[in-house]
Amino acid sequence: MTRTFLKMTLGVTTLAFMATQAVAQSGNCAPHDVVVQRLAEGYGESRQSIGVGANNTVVEVFASLDTGSWTITVTAAGGLTCMVASGQAFQVMAEGLPNTDAPA
Repeated sequence: MTRTFLKMTLGVTTLAFMATQAVAQSGNCAPHDVVVQRLAEGYGESRQSIGVGANNTVVEVFASLDTGSWTITVTAAGGLTCMVASGQAFQVMAEGLPNTDAPA
């Protein structure tokens, strides 16, 4: 199970990095402070989570708890912040880990 999780994490990180490269070429990138301000003022979104991805990229999820809009950004080390995905119906989830104990 740990290997599967690691493979999935690596896959998602790789996709995020590839998406960052593609998005950077399409013009959806700007300095981090500009992106954060645009998301706050234009969509009412604030940062909900953050993590470090491949090649020291920073992956952030911004969302509006009022409207449900969300945006995922990726910031390269010392580089621009690129918006890689967005959508609607954001929900806060705090699920526990599944029980992996052997049946009694």
